[in-house]
Amino acid sequence: MPRRFRDRVHAGVELAERLAAYKRSRGFQGTDGIVLGLPRGGVAVAAPVAQALDLPLDAFVVRKVGVPHHEELAMGAVAPGGIVVWNDDVLAMARVSDDRRDEAVGRERAELERRVHAYRGDREPVAVQGLHVIVVDDGLATGATMSAAVTALQSMDPAQLVVAVPVAPRTSLDSFARRVDAVVSVVVTDHFGSVGEWYDDFSATTDAEVVALLRGD
Repeated sequence: MPRRFRDRVHAGVELAERLAAYKRSRGFQGTDGIVLGLPRGGVAVAAPVAQALDLPLDAFVVRKVGVPHHEELAMGAVAPGGIVVWNDDVLAMARVSDDRRDEAVGRERAELERRVHAYRGDREPVAVQGLHVIVVDDGLATGATMSAAVTALQSMDPAQLVVAVPVAPRTSLDSFARRVDAVVSVVVTDHFGSVGEWYDDFSATTDAEVVALLRGD
């Protein structure tokens, strides 16, 4: 039976064990590393990772652009800095018009800005130049959201960029391995399904919970 996680906290603890060896091998300390969770669920996983690795925690807001009327299926994603990435396979299958794509991007950019303000308030944007960055989500499906995050973060000139998730399909990890310095996952599978299938409790994480986690509550 493939491994399952009780909830996102359990997944974060398991992921932290895998990341501890990577952190030791690179020899970086809290002063030159940071853990970034992708809201909302990725922050809940990233919090125990940051605590275990003694690194600061922050959120990096990225928004999935869903197929109209099938929003859980990502045809792309948006990230800070005006970055948009597309999943060409999904676009070809869904046959979404340019107008519908533009409408969806505009909607998700507005939500991105709302969440950035909700989570960060008056704090300065995340600065990662010269840092060892571990970017965490609660799992990879199409990879569109993580791809947008990676594109945005690479433009900010980090010293190293690590993608870390509790569970992912092998093909997605192989794709990211060609783009970043390292990929770390607790479960790597050829039979993925959806992220939620790998959790006993996959309840939605709220904005209030994200803010509390970032405050260290």
